[in-house]
Amino acid sequence: SKLTYACYLAACLTYFSSLQRDRVALATIDHDIVDFVPPSAKHLQLILHTLDRVDRKGRDAKVTPGRSTLLAPLRKLSETMRRRSLVVLISDFYEDPDQVIDALGHVRGRGNDMIVFHLLDPRELNFSFSDASNFIDMETGDKMPVIPEYLRQQYRELVRQHTDTLAKRMGESRADYAVFDTSKPLDRALFAFLGARQRFSRVR
Repeated sequence: SKLTYACYLAACLTYFSSLQRDRVALATIDHDIVDFVPPSAKHLQLILHTLDRVDRKGRDAKVTPGRSTLLAPLRKLSETMRRRSLVVLISDFYEDPDQVIDALGHVRGRGNDMIVFHLLDPRELNFSFSDASNFIDMETGDKMPVIPEYLRQQYRELVRQHTDTLAKRMGESRADYAVFDTSKPLDRALFAFLGARQRFSRVR
């Protein structure tokens, strides 16, 4: 799942950072901050335990409709930052690009560097469904009958427009942005992080 992929990715990034003895923090969010581990060079185990709990809770949870937003939690999170930091945001970004950029502005506006990982399931990217079915919006609970072959091309174009707009707006905000297929290995995301971290270290 995207949640499990995100947890493994965050765990790897935390581990790499801990090898450099960097101070690392973790926040999980929906419409607010759910879990928060404050910055420390000694919080590797605490962050790993938190991510494991989040993953298990996500796999066991029943779907509860409710649209999450980035604005309020990122604004609150930015207020906890006392020094310039490298912030990694991992999300599926089911939100209007303008709202995403507004939310990121609270973090970027404090001089922080940002890496943004946009996670999508391969079926979200390719819409490789074949049978007519009722599709359920996991955030609103709305149901829609869909015949995939009639909508596949239009759907793919909408996803492409969404990711292209996010990439453009992120670039204008000087945030590193990349889309990741959760069926692919983590190595590309990890190399992107290490490259951005190296650039950040040179200018810090």
